[in-house]
Amino acid sequence: MALYRLQIKAISRSAGRSAPAAAAYRAGERIRDERTGLLHNYSRRRDVTHSEIFLPSALASGDASWARERGRLWNAAEAAEHRRDSRVAREYLVSLPPELAAAQRLELARNFSLELADRHNVAVDLAIHEPRAGGDPRNHHAHLLTTTRELSAGGLGAKTGLDMGYSERVKRGLSAGLQELVAIRERWAMLVNEAFHAAGLQERVDHRSLKAQGIDREPLPRIPFVAYQMERRGLRSEVAERIRERYRTRVAARAAREVSTQSADAGDCSPASLTQAVPGIEEFRRRSREAWLELRREALRATGAQPAASKELLTAREKSSDQSASVSELKNDAAEKDFCL
Repeated sequence: MALYRLQIKAISRSAGRSAPAAAAYRAGERIRDERTGLLHNYSRRRDVTHSEIFLPSALASGDASWARERGRLWNAAEAAEHRRDSRVAREYLVSLPPELAAAQRLELARNFSLELADRHNVAVDLAIHEPRAGGDPRNHHAHLLTTTRELSAGGLGAKTGLDMGYSERVKRGLSAGLQELVAIRERWAMLVNEAFHAAGLQERVDHRSLKAQGIDREPLPRIPFVAYQMERRGLRSEVAERIRERYRTRVAARAAREVSTQSADAGDCSPASLTQAVPGIEEFRRRSREAWLELRREALRATGAQPAASKELLTAREKSSDQSASVSELKNDAAEKDFCL
């Protein structure tokens, strides 16, 4: 099965980030942040293969052409927010399947961008990145930077999409934010699978968790990018080592649970079965006697000739017992009559 990845992140002012800086980095362009006066210049990037801004279909041919200018769009997003902890943009980071050709990956990313723009009535800034030299050759991915407010011909309006408040969602009859997130993840998986089908490939992706898919294994750990970069430079990353150690511990614990479960199933020793089937002391004695007698019968059958010998031995013991009883009776009788035998 092909790899599935869709990460949704918030570009928050409280984390020291800004929409113009995020857009300049992802598109590989030069944008000045009018709020801070900082110039963000990433025009020397060579791994950006495509960048494009998508508007909602209702505004594509209207007076919202101002939003197609990257610097103007993201400075407007910054100006619309007044709190120091505002979310000024939202990012959807998706992996583009390396199994597809470059043109097919581009079409897939563009289709998803158009759907997001129409779904939430926002502007979507798409940037496609190819793998960097020396990195993973499969690392084709796309950044979809979206506004957190609805787009209109006159500017940006109310919060929308995942950034819409709960009360507003209820007022509009929309689903909860978590359900919306799951729906977006599912839609991306559907688009990827449709692209695979159109390309005549058998690969498929699934947005659900391993548990939901019925796959009983630990998910692979994710190493933070900074730790990954350190190890690539030959440096030791304690963070990466701790993550891998915790992963090995989880795998070992899961293996131990599986062995315990298999042993319990084989011996029917689950707590429920033991509680229901614990017999009393008399039942234990009866079972022990029956088991011992069964073992004895099997031993006698195995020896063949021993049963007859056992019978003769028992007969001799009975005769000896009878003779002993007769002598004892005579002694008692003589004692009563003062005879001495």
